[in-house]
Amino acid sequence: MLVKDRMTQNPVTVSPDTPVSEALNLMRQKKVRRMPVVDRRGHLVGIVAEKDLLYASPSPATSLNVYEIGYLLSKLKVKEIMAKDVVTITEDAPLEEAARIMVDNAVSGLPVVRDKAVVGIITETDIFKILLEMMGARDLGTRLTIQVHDQPGMLSRIAGAIASIGGDIVALGTFRGEGHGHGLLVIKVCCVDPKLLVETMRQLDIVVLDVRES
Repeated sequence: MLVKDRMTQNPVTVSPDTPVSEALNLMRQKKVRRMPVVDRRGHLVGIVAEKDLLYASPSPATSLNVYEIGYLLSKLKVKEIMAKDVVTITEDAPLEEAARIMVDNAVSGLPVVRDKAVVGIITETDIFKILLEMMGARDLGTRLTIQVHDQPGMLSRIAGAIASIGGDIVALGTFRGEGHGHGLLVIKVCCVDPKLLVETMRQLDIVVLDVRES
């Protein structure tokens, strides 16, 4: 699955000369927490987050009156507070690459660009939704965490054994184990008795670490 499959297309954007107050109102109206900043050609020139706009606004404890605050905010432009060194990604990049870039750069969203133009945005919320799907968080079944030997054919053996007792795998995820030569597998199975499922795993010499139904 690629970024283009899960990104928000045609994201809300602002121009560099947009007043901070107007940008903050737009962000609240559209219920977004970050907006790419684009020039007249639609090319990315920066990004602004809600916290940037809030930090630029006067404190509630200020002695300025409402008219003075409004005047100051009308003079302050997005280009004065936006981040100019923007981390981006292309629409044909794998989703896991987007997640890696976000983690490595400590950012919560990536503008998606095509020939310098913004065509979308992908955020940490999108990544969380993908994780929910991958782990079958909204599906009913028995969730197993098992320790497996890191050797060819192991996954095929597990899938075959589950199929032989009438089980249906609805989600599966692989993770690094603590010991050398082992890995962790989180698998959700429906349509089979949990006790039979656990016993089937043990017959394959697989260590069952956790069992729960959802």
